[in-house]
Amino acid sequence: MKTLLTNAWIIAVDVAMTEHNRGWLLIEDGKIAALGGGTPPDAPGAEVRDMGGDIVMPGMVNPHCHMAMSLFRGLGEDVDDRLFRYMLPLERKFVSAQMVRAGSALSALEMIMGGVTCVADMYYHETEVADVIAASGMRGVVGQTLADFDPPDHRDFDEGFALCDALADHCADMPLVTASIAPHAPYSTGMAVLERVVEWHEAHPEARIQIHLAETEPEAAWALDTYGKSTTAVCEQAGLLKPGTVAAHCLLVDDADIATLARTGTRVAHNARSNGKAGRGMARVNDMRRAGIPVGIATDGPMSGNTLDLFSQFGVVSIFAKVLGGSRKPLPTRDVVRMATLEGAQVLGLDDVTGSLEVGKQADLIRVDLSAPRMQPIYDPYSVLVFATKPDDVRDVMVAGNWLMRDRLVETLEPAAVLADANQVAGQFRSEIAAIDAARAVKD
Repeated sequence: MKTLLTNAWIIAVDVAMTEHNRGWLLIEDGKIAALGGGTPPDAPGAEVRDMGGDIVMPGMVNPHCHMAMSLFRGLGEDVDDRLFRYMLPLERKFVSAQMVRAGSALSALEMIMGGVTCVADMYYHETEVADVIAASGMRGVVGQTLADFDPPDHRDFDEGFALCDALADHCADMPLVTASIAPHAPYSTGMAVLERVVEWHEAHPEARIQIHLAETEPEAAWALDTYGKSTTAVCEQAGLLKPGTVAAHCLLVDDADIATLARTGTRVAHNARSNGKAGRGMARVNDMRRAGIPVGIATDGPMSGNTLDLFSQFGVVSIFAKVLGGSRKPLPTRDVVRMATLEGAQVLGLDDVTGSLEVGKQADLIRVDLSAPRMQPIYDPYSVLVFATKPDDVRDVMVAGNWLMRDRLVETLEPAAVLADANQVAGQFRSEIAAIDAARAVKD
């Protein structure tokens, strides 16, 4: 139950942003027992692994995802009406426990291989997602989505809340997976349902609330027309904004909204790549963080952002902030790495156990290989991580002291089986897409 990592460039991402250029880290019973620089301690009976001078850093946290939607990745990419033409019909016909399991396993495999050790998911059939995350060895927060647009796993909100109850019971004994409730958005639920979500959360205080907030212009128009205020203000009126709430996107927020999010302790999941790809704009991340709001870097679903690679988000996050600020200074690379680790853990309320390499915390960590030519020379490891690193550079992944991947070999999932299951579902999608297009051609 002991592991000693030696010859490591430790990036701790603690309060002091501690580094040990030739450091060591001792793991006992799934937790970090000690770390430092210089000569490593004696550790009788420990597995000793030489990190070869590579970076050892906290595992990354993805605070907003729809894992099962990896099966929709790249579908109808350049079709303007793909949501109504393909996505919703496919969801209504094919989203099942089996489909969610296959798509979630594909996403778990991708995230492990890219150095993500913790994920927050919101979709349907979330007990299946919880089981996949648990089997993969990752840490997770899983949220049962509630919506009024004919979702595939509940016919009305009463059934939806019953699924939330079942999810909470299902995750009660899972050491690494936490349940949450996930109203899709203010406009797709409404005030009465949001107030009911708050009541549910009060009865399940250990859970989280996940919601899409201030993401689109139609959403903003709905709130203004219906309530005469912003969607952020609508959620505050419902009592939904609180430290246990993770608000994804938060693109359309003004100064008053940012002050509200800060005052209520709401946390934000920033989806820069997905937002930019949809042409929706750039979130005021600097302003939110200056107001004291924890902001984590998320991928969104793989249908929206295509990849679950957090490294590919870093450059976009940094560049958007610099464009908004008109300078190189906003969001320095250290802050970006912090947002992807410790701050992401804060967003999910898990910073007491993960997000940094500190004595007493769970041993959730990754090793980043520095041998690729694009990584050299190294003047600043944070710059390398933000602007040069790719998922293939992640060599080892550990969660709670257990190896999920060593030397690029995933040990908790069967990659060939995962890919086969995903492609079997994709074959069904292709047949349905062909039928949709044929019917559309006849109609046109």
